[in-house]
Amino acid sequence: MQRFGLGLLLFSAFLSLASPFSARANLMSDLTVEIDGLRNRSGNVCVNVFASSKGFPNSAANALQNRCVPITNTSMVLTFKNLKPGSYSVAVLHDAEGDGKLRRNFLGIPTNGFGFSRNPTILTGPPKFEDSAIFVAGSNTNIQIKLMYLGG
Repeated sequence: MQRFGLGLLLFSAFLSLASPFSARANLMSDLTVEIDGLRNRSGNVCVNVFASSKGFPNSAANALQNRCVPITNTSMVLTFKNLKPGSYSVAVLHDAEGDGKLRRNFLGIPTNGFGFSRNPTILTGPPKFEDSAIFVAGSNTNIQIKLMYLGG
């Protein structure tokens, strides 16, 4: 009988230790990005989700998650799963040529469509991470990004 009591005590201690871990696992969030304003259905739409300013907005290698998908409609929805609650910035590129490159005209102005979370005003260059940061929390956060076409 004493063994049973010790076993029950150890099992209860294990459950109390495991509970915080399972609760943390449930805190992961999804980010659903609706992309509007695609000029046509040519090529791919590429989305990079950044957790810090490192590499934002041009370096897919520094993105926490990224995805390029063929365009099927002039409005697209992509969901990024299992993000920790926190601040993120999202950069979107309409890669009309399907080569993964941002095209620019002779003045250096992008000819591909592009956009950022929070849809900041673009004057002389891309926004800073902080200017396009959104807070992701709860089971799902929805954002909408309107693409801009400046140079072509």
